Amino acid sequence: MILSKIAKLINAEIIGDENLSIQGVSSFENPKTNFITLITSNKHLSDNVLESKTVLLVNKNINQKLSSNTLLIVDDSRIAFAKITNLFLKKSISPSPSFINNSIKHKIFCCPDLVFGSNFSYGINVFIEENVSIGNNVYIGNNVTIYRNSIIGNNVTIGSGTTIGSEGFGNVLQDNKKWLHINHSGSVVIGNDVRIGENCCIDRGTIDSTEINSGVIIDNLVHIAHNVSIGEDTAIAAKVGIAGSTRIGKRNMIGGMVGIVDHIKTCDDVIISATSTVNDDLLEPGRYTGILPIIKHSSWKRVALWITKLDKIVKFIKFK
Repeated sequence: MILSKIAKLINAEIIGDENLSIQGVSSFENPKTNFITLITSNKHLSDNVLESKTVLLVNKNINQKLSSNTLLIVDDSRIAFAKITNLFLKKSISPSPSFINNSIKHKIFCCPDLVFGSNFSYGINVFIEENVSIGNNVYIGNNVTIYRNSIIGNNVTIGSGTTIGSEGFGNVLQDNKKWLHINHSGSVVIGNDVRIGENCCIDRGTIDSTEINSGVIIDNLVHIAHNVSIGEDTAIAAKVGIAGSTRIGKRNMIGGMVGIVDHIKTCDDVIISATSTVNDDLLEPGRYTGILPIIKHSSWKRVALWITKLDKIVKFIKFK
C-alpha cells in the first residue's frame, strides 16, 4: 500500500516520502526497508533502526533525532499499529486432504507446499497450513494443528491436541473501550530434539518468530505466548503460562503451574519452583520461589489482612 493511503486510514501526519510503497510491518529488532516499525520508547531507537530505511510509527512527542527517517505521527501509536497490522492481514489457504502414506486412517489435511524430511509420521486429523517446513524424524500426534510459516527441526515430537502457530493474544483498548485486535503475521520456529506434550498452545510472533530452541522439553497443557523465546535444554512442567515477549535462558527448569508475566527475562540455569508467579527479571542463576506455604483458610484470612496493611505499617515504623 502507498504510505499516503495508510496515513489517511489511521489519521497520521507524514514527515518524509508519502509515496513509499509499504509492504507490511517490521519489528524494531529487525527493521526492514519499506516496512512500518512501531516505536513506543526511546529504548527502541537502536543504531540499526536509525540507520534503516524503515518508516517509524510514533506518537506526537517525537524525538528530534528521528528526522532522518520517514515518520508516521499519530495520537496513539499502539492503536494505529493494530489497525495497520489488519490492513496487511493475509488469509490462510485452506488445507486439502492428503494421504502421504495412502492410508485413510492416517488422514492429514495439509497444503500442497508442505516440506517434510525423512521418517515423518503422524496421527489422525493432523491439520497443516501453507509454507510449513518439517525436518527429519518428526512425529506429530492426533488432532494437531500447525499454522502457516511454522518451522520444525529434526527429531521433534509434538503430542496430540497441540496447536503450533496460533494467533497471539495481542489487543489494544481504544478510547471507546472496545478492543482492537493486532494481527499476528510472524511464525513459530522449533529447533532440533524438542519434545512438546499434549494439548499445548504455542502462539506465533506478532512480526518475528516465537522460538523454541533445541533440546527443550515441554509437558502437557502449557501455553507459550507470542514473541517468546525459550532457551536451549529448558524443561517446562505442566500448566505453565508464559506471557508475550518473555525471554527464557538456557537450561531453565520451570515447575508446574508457574505463571510468567510479559517481557520478563531469565538468565541461564534458573530453577523456578512450582506454582510461583514471576513478575520481575531473574538475572542470576539459582532457584527462585514466589509463593507462600499453604495454611488453613481461616489463618490465611488473618495473614492476608496484615499483608494489605504492610505499607501503612512501614510508614508507621519510619515515623517512629
